[in-house]
Amino acid sequence: MKTYRHLFFDLDHTLWDFEKNADETLRHLFEHHALGRYGTFTVEEFVGVYSRINHALWRLYQSNRISQQQLREVRFVRTLAKLGVPEAEVPAGISEQFTHILPQKSAVFPFTHEVLDYLRDKYTLHLITNGFQDIQHIKLSSSNLTAYFQEVITSEHSGFLKPDRRMFEHALHRTGANADESLMIGDNLECDVLGAYNAGIDQVYFNPDRRRHFADITYEIGCLSELKAFL
Repeated sequence: MKTYRHLFFDLDHTLWDFEKNADETLRHLFEHHALGRYGTFTVEEFVGVYSRINHALWRLYQSNRISQQQLREVRFVRTLAKLGVPEAEVPAGISEQFTHILPQKSAVFPFTHEVLDYLRDKYTLHLITNGFQDIQHIKLSSSNLTAYFQEVITSEHSGFLKPDRRMFEHALHRTGANADESLMIGDNLECDVLGAYNAGIDQVYFNPDRRRHFADITYEIGCLSELKAFL
């Protein structure tokens, strides 16, 4: 079995439970802004529509088709428009409130801290994320993850977005790691797995929903605890 020295983790959807934390934040905003007064959609519909629109916008952002600012400006406008709320009635500052509240949430995937405790003495751990730099460190602090990682490489700092191989090459250069001694762990088949593969880095596909695929992956896990089987 190959010997690794550096482990690169994705953050959102891999360690930090974005969906759970976003769900709590959206429910708070629904109540705070009394969106139930419209009587035409439930909080579950609000959360579901936002999730679909946000994912679509993130795909555009990751392919450099929209900017970070555009993503932030339109996600709630489009969500509420889909639910029948006129743009003029979209609560002022709701996107900024979401950005402020969300990273203060602390939910992580099962076994996150236990696995990182296990790995930290055997490997040098880093993060490589497309998430916005201004909130990633807050997420890490809120969920007690900061101390595990030597380097936190964001797309804004590197100038590139996963799956661009240049982001991974930047991460290797910044950490002093070689590709053949590194392993990328992430939930996104394109951004994390294919991006790392194109940079010559072995990959772990974190696939808790057991999505069907046909990609050639170094390792695949459904739970973070499975990392202990080969690391």
